[in-house]
Amino acid sequence: MFRVGLTGGIASGKTLVGELFAELGAGVVDTDEVAREVVAPGEPGLDAVVAEFGPEILRADGTLDRRALRHIVFRDAQRRGRLEAILHPLIHDRMLQRVGTIEAPYAIVIVPLLLETGFVELVERIAVVDCPESVQLGRLQQRDGMSERDARAMLEAQTDRQTRLASADDVIDNSGTREQTAAGVASLHARYLQMAAAEAR
Repeated sequence: MFRVGLTGGIASGKTLVGELFAELGAGVVDTDEVAREVVAPGEPGLDAVVAEFGPEILRADGTLDRRALRHIVFRDAQRRGRLEAILHPLIHDRMLQRVGTIEAPYAIVIVPLLLETGFVELVERIAVVDCPESVQLGRLQQRDGMSERDARAMLEAQTDRQTRLASADDVIDNSGTREQTAAGVASLHARYLQMAAAEAR
């Protein structure tokens, strides 16, 4: 199946763009959802994360406290690397399983860390959701109720905007209205349908 990797900085609007592609008939796999699945109670991924970071990253009901874990790893590159070493292989395998079940002309695979990981090798094309960093900061602070310092730390932990844009085959500007973003998605959808059809011949 023709696969497009959809990426972008945190709070750039990847979820919105994924929803817009899905509305047009694309198959969408969000690796953030897959990442939550592999650390659900009873999953080996959760056991491995707790073994590495300790029981204080669990809530009282036994589920992962993602905010507490994020607070640890976004300030410590070494510990973030250990978390990624645990989770990325699990996410990789389950993502491929999910893509294999899609019945659609092509697949959009949403991967926040597409450029930082080996996931880029699994897609034929890279689409980047883009907006100014000032917009990302504002959205992060409003959405997650975090301080500007923590929001900046999260941005700095990711690939910078210029590197993402340089790696993009396609760019979706999400700094304007929803309607403007939807128009950009519709244009790319038409292009991806043509590409998928050509690849299937």
